[in-house]
Amino acid sequence: MITTIDGALFARMIVHGSAAISAQKQQINELNVFPVPDGDTGTNMSMTMSAAAQEMGKKSYSSVGAAANATANALLRGARGNSGVILSLLFRGLAKAVKEKETIDGRDLAIALDFGVAAAYKAVMKPAEGTILTVSRLSAAAAAAAAREDSGAEYVLENAIREGLVALEHTTEQNPVLKKAGVVDSGGKGFLVILQGMLDEMRGEAMPEGADLPEAKPTGADFASLGDEDITFTYDTVFIVRKEKENVNLEPFRAYLNSIGDSLVIGESDEEFKVHVHTDTPGAALTESAKYGILELAKIENMRTQAEDLAAGKHVQSTDDLDQVEKQLEEPVIAEPEKRYGVVAVAAGQGLASVFKDLGVDGVISGGQTMNPSTEDILRQINATPAEVVFVLPNNKNIIMAAQQCERLVEGKQVVVIPSKTVPQGIATLLVMDPDADIEANVSAMTEAMSGVSTAEVTYAARDSDFGGFAIKKGDHMALLNGKLFDTQKSLDKILKKMAKEELFQNAEFINIYYGEDVKESDAEKALKLFTAACPKAEITLLSGGQPVYYYMISAE
Repeated sequence: MITTIDGALFARMIVHGSAAISAQKQQINELNVFPVPDGDTGTNMSMTMSAAAQEMGKKSYSSVGAAANATANALLRGARGNSGVILSLLFRGLAKAVKEKETIDGRDLAIALDFGVAAAYKAVMKPAEGTILTVSRLSAAAAAAAAREDSGAEYVLENAIREGLVALEHTTEQNPVLKKAGVVDSGGKGFLVILQGMLDEMRGEAMPEGADLPEAKPTGADFASLGDEDITFTYDTVFIVRKEKENVNLEPFRAYLNSIGDSLVIGESDEEFKVHVHTDTPGAALTESAKYGILELAKIENMRTQAEDLAAGKHVQSTDDLDQVEKQLEEPVIAEPEKRYGVVAVAAGQGLASVFKDLGVDGVISGGQTMNPSTEDILRQINATPAEVVFVLPNNKNIIMAAQQCERLVEGKQVVVIPSKTVPQGIATLLVMDPDADIEANVSAMTEAMSGVSTAEVTYAARDSDFGGFAIKKGDHMALLNGKLFDTQKSLDKILKKMAKEELFQNAEFINIYYGEDVKESDAEKALKLFTAACPKAEITLLSGGQPVYYYMISAE
């Protein structure tokens, strides 16, 4: 058994833990009890851990303290969703406990796990039983008990996981919603998957299949070893593309690149993919990539010219010389204040982004529903906003905690998070923001405006479920009203008609209908006519939101 953990082993454990949750993220997503198709706990936790795994690959760590601190910092900035933030807090506390340690044994590990639990509980306003908090707390308690029997690190972690699995099974009974759905807590499950991955690394187990491992940076060609006769294709081409949608199928792109080149390597994460290919037509490769996302960075080298220069004893200009440029692109832009107030908002869909831009928002971060932005994403936009005070509108309950982490990370600006849970709430806050008022007055007015907005969301059921008194079948249309299940029907029209007759909409002065990317304009016009006929007192506006997942977002004020 492994008795102690050094810096190098800890770093490998983090990478293995990231691979473990990556391989099981979809199974964890499916534990989300609400049957809307935005269950994303597994994705959020996987992407959060991936940030730490990538950090571990950048350098060697001589001590556990240094590796744990780097892990905590990467998790903090990479945290996505509430589950990702809580995960980052668990490791933040752990790092605090071992910051001075070169190596740790099982007793140190038990103390560190307890520190992590304390940090997470402290940050959550109303800790609830039957969650990741419960699982982590009981795991830490079991670790402490095991450390009194045996100080070996492997033994302690093994016992922490064993008791954690028992606690996880009990979450079904502790949470009535989980009990109704017959599932365990998704966050608790994700946490134990990560710990198991870390234990597997201690035992020398192989990485799980199907995991998205941190990709080694594609290297340029070894020009010193190349002669002209060895070069089939001229240009060594490397580029990065940011995905515009989740679950992009890259197989057609892979086939295309193989048809115009060789030496193809594609590394993929949830947000972007990186391509390395040798080809005679790099322009064609870049043009084709636009079908799959937005081109962010490209480097192209003429291998024939470079081989000739090397043979002649000349200096070779390589894309390696552009690494500094890439580094600069990745460094945060910190804008000097040009005004008192600025606003950053989160929204999914070009239409919604345009609405926020028209209302004076400085930066719109793409996200919400199935793709939560990280703390780093939000932080980057805050830094780029030229204002003394930056209001942040998360517009999704699962993004609020990630946004709040930015309040203590930003220097030189004041960050104020307005906890908007829906896009219409965020829009309402902007309509009352006063550039001449003080911060307290604006916060009060924006919070009050937000509370006066009701939001309906229409989507489809991702799976069969018995929820809120409804027997829901996969593919049924569903309506949520202020986050609670309102109705479910086979027919979308029936749902809209029932919603329009709801007292809340009947008494509304203003109704805004935002239709999503999967709704035809002609169908949206029908929805407008339906609400216009049913709600004669209201001023009704139809807007193309372009949001994914939700066919309609409808606000009432």
